[in-house]
Amino acid sequence: MLLAIGAFKLIKAMLLFALAFGLHRMLRNDAGEELKHWAHAVRIDPDSHYIHLLISKITGLDPRKLHELSIGTFCYGAVFLVEGTGLVLRKRWAEYLTIISTTGLLPLEVYEVVHHPHLRNLLLLVINVLIVAYLIVRLIRTRPLRPINAGSPQARQQTLDP
Repeated sequence: MLLAIGAFKLIKAMLLFALAFGLHRMLRNDAGEELKHWAHAVRIDPDSHYIHLLISKITGLDPRKLHELSIGTFCYGAVFLVEGTGLVLRKRWAEYLTIISTTGLLPLEVYEVVHHPHLRNLLLLVINVLIVAYLIVRLIRTRPLRPINAGSPQARQQTLDP
């Protein structure tokens, strides 16, 4: 299960990197033409109503805002890359990092489900809640035993027992 979560995080990282580089590339080119090119390349009708909505939203952003979105998306992808790599390598710190970062974004996902109800939003929320729950249970079950303090009564009792 840990490998599946790690792979999920790595896939999300790659998608965010692709988006970040695409946003950055739009800074250098005409954003509308760039989006039409990509829509055509992935066999989406460039004259679609949804593509036109997307183009109007992105082309309405000033270059500074596009640059900020590009950097933010890249940083978010970097966090997913670190989480995914750590989980695939079965590092305990990656489990903690994933719990913290995923839990921190749950309120935003709940907001999206409440204010923009869509099956996709609900599915993402459920997946992230299940990931956090699984990792918490896993951390509790696999926590290392604490060494007994040498001055504690338990340690003195162990030295007295044959």
